[in-house]
Order: sequence, then structure tokens, then C-alpha cells
Amino acid sequence: MSSLLAKNPSPDDEILDSALRPKNWSDYVGQEKIKENIQIIVAAAKQRSQSPDHLLFYGNSGLGKTTLAHLVALEMGKKIRVTSGPAIERAGDLAAILTNLAEGDVLFLDEIHRIHKSVEEYIYPAMEDYKLNLILGKGPMARTMELKLPHFTLIGATTRPGLLSAPLRNRFGATFQLNFYNPEDIEKIIERSAKILNINIEPEAIAIIAKRSRFTPRVANRLLKRVRDFAQVKSTGIATKEITEHALSSLEIDPLGLEPGDIKILLALIEKFNGGPVGLQSLAAAALEEEDTILDMYEPYLMQCGFIERTPKGRIASSRAYEHLGLKIKQPRGVGLEQNQLEKRKQR
Repeated sequence: MSSLLAKNPSPDDEILDSALRPKNWSDYVGQEKIKENIQIIVAAAKQRSQSPDHLLFYGNSGLGKTTLAHLVALEMGKKIRVTSGPAIERAGDLAAILTNLAEGDVLFLDEIHRIHKSVEEYIYPAMEDYKLNLILGKGPMARTMELKLPHFTLIGATTRPGLLSAPLRNRFGATFQLNFYNPEDIEKIIERSAKILNINIEPEAIAIIAKRSRFTPRVANRLLKRVRDFAQVKSTGIATKEITEHALSSLEIDPLGLEPGDIKILLALIEKFNGGPVGLQSLAAAALEEEDTILDMYEPYLMQCGFIERTPKGRIASSRAYEHLGLKIKQPRGVGLEQNQLEKRKQR
């Protein structure tokens, strides 16, 4: 069964995400401080009849980075061009994108940390001076051609800000970190999405989906879509508490939103490494997962739940992880002796 956390959503999911994407600031739930700051930046730019400064959004996938970029373009009354770092392989690809922008347009560059280093050097003058310096030819016949670009706003999005080079990161006028949502905001998002999709859903069902959505709007919307399918096929079309629990149970999503992949990582950490500490490479090999998959998809939520702790020596499974899996904590060698010695010192 494919995970609901898949990095590359299906075409149906992309259409769903687009349909449910907020079209104005009032529909965008959560991230209140970030919204306020972005609205001030955009309003000030409009008053000066200028393009807003370049913006960088970072945080886990599904938290609303793309939506924020679209709202900036809508607020400015300009078009948005969407691309990604891996899609820009050569300087010519970047030139084609930038020269097709109109004055004031927004360029949204997803996965900006994966842009090729040779291409990154051409972005610097484009961001600062709105110029593109291309080298034509090779050897003694090579010459430089300067292209003037329209004023635009580059909005970068990344899940791995540490992989951005300092020169690129410093060229953004403002950087914002998107955090996990609280359950109340997730419930509001599910309620709004249900109305758009014409889903008759009970309040208790909304609360269940919110609790298992990993504090992430994108996951909440996908779970809502799956519950709708079960309600349509297995029931009368109404998403009740019972049908919602049945649907999520069938999808192997536990009461805290953990999927089989999460459980596999926790079990590997506990059973094969006695709860840790263990390095990422060893954990990935034991769990049969890629390191980047663990870093981007699973570990952030497991840490948010308090199941995994990062230490200088590696990852450690917390007592909460043992309790959630119904396992008994294995006491490392020497721990009991150290505790006894500590108690004797306190008694002296």
C-alpha cells in the first residue's frame, strides 16, 4: 500500500490540493504570525509600487509554503510561475524562465536546495540587480551577454534549509519557518475542505481525522478524501465517527497518525539497536529506507510526538515510543548500578 506521505503526490491529489488551496488570506488557517508579516511586506511594496523582497519559506512538506506563494501573487495582482530546483539543470533553463516573466511577477522555486550549483551562480545577479550574465561560446571565442530582467519576486521553498549555501540564503529579504499546526486549526481546515468537496461529515469524525493528520493540512485533506471514499462505498455517504475509524484503520493509520513506515523505523531502532543511540545511516539500513526519506518524511513527526530524540551519539527511542508500541524498556548495562550508587550518595 502506498503511503499517504508520498513525496510525489498523484495527479488526483495535485488536483485536490489545488481545489482546496485558499484563495485569500482569510481562508488560510494557521501560521498567524507569518501571515501578518507577509501581509505587511506585500502591503508596503504595493504602496511603493515595487515588487516585494525575495522570500524564503522552509518547513516540512504539506504545511502551506506553495499556498503562501500563490497568495502573495494574488495580493499583488500578478502571475506566478512555478518550478523546482531539480527542473533547472542548465543556465539556459533559468534564462528561459526569467526572461518570460513580466514586471512584478512571482517566481516560486520549490525544493530550492536541490538547484544545481553551477546554475545557482546565475541567480545571484538576477536577485540583486535583475540582470542575467550568460557566457556564450568556449575558449578564446567566449563572450559575455547581459540580459536585463523585469523586476520580480523570487519565493523559495525548502524542507532542508541547512543545504542552502550562505550566499543564496543571504539574498532573501525575509525568511520564514512554517511549523506544525495545532489540532484546532486542522479541524477548521478539514471543515472548510469538507464544504468544498460537498462531504457530509460529523464533528466527531472531523476530530478523529485532525488527530491523525500529523498536524499537517495536506495529510488532513488526503485523509478526508479517503474517508469520503469509504463513506460512499461502505456506508450511506455520511462520514460518521464509525466509518471514519474504520477507514483509517483499514489504511493502517493508528490513533496518533503513525503509518507502517513510522512503526517500522521505531521497531528497527528499538529491536535492532536496543533503543539507540544509533546513527542515521545504520538506522536507514536496518529499516530499509533512504536517509533522506527518514529525515524529511518520518523523523520530524516522530520527534514532534516525542518518540525519537536526537543526541550527539545518534537517535534514541524515548520511553513514550516503548509505551505506544506496548514494549518493555530494556535497561542498558551498567544503568542499574549507576542508579544504585547515586541513591547511596543521596542517603549519605
